[in-house]
Amino acid sequence: MDDAVKHPSHYTQGRIECIDFIQDKRLDFAKGNCVKYIVRAGHKPEGDVSKEIEDLQKAKQYVDFAIREAESRL
Repeated sequence: MDDAVKHPSHYTQGRIECIDFIQDKRLDFAKGNCVKYIVRAGHKPEGDVSKEIEDLQKAKQYVDFAIREAESRL
């Protein structure tokens, strides 16, 4: 597999990959996806504001999932 599959540039901003952070913090599915979409917002493809907004909307959706899951434990 090439780097576009194993290490896509929109997930490798900064010193660590998004997946490494998610695994290190042992985030569940919803919280991990929140992080993933926030990290890649504005980087896929570079400079496409509509894609940035789409990624932020996806992150917001996963925040809502995480809130519902937490509320179910009250």
